[in-house]
Amino acid sequence: MIVKSEAKFLRISPTKMRQVIELIRLKDAKMAESILVNLNKRPKEYLLKILRSAIANAKVKGFNSNQLYVSKILCNVGPSWKRYKAAAFGRAAPIKKRTCHVKLELDLKSGE
Repeated sequence: MIVKSEAKFLRISPTKMRQVIELIRLKDAKMAESILVNLNKRPKEYLLKILRSAIANAKVKGFNSNQLYVSKILCNVGPSWKRYKAAAFGRAAPIKKRTCHVKLELDLKSGE
């Protein structure tokens, strides 16, 4: 692990986030960024911000972004917001608004 970046309490379901995470796992940092820029899914906004933050952290430490790849990326479940909506016969139906925590680590490519 060279650098890491994380975001907590993201207001998106972990299931949806994991679908996009699978696309960039073990890819080069620049390749992962280009994949996310051209993707048409909502989690890309969060992941782009996290990835760019990790690349910026690497530059501060003196690493070149062309040498880095996504070595580890995790999406864990965060707390759910409990809400209610009106249902038939005066009852209330529960709604769970899910959140997630994402951790991303960049490492040097092997051979460099």
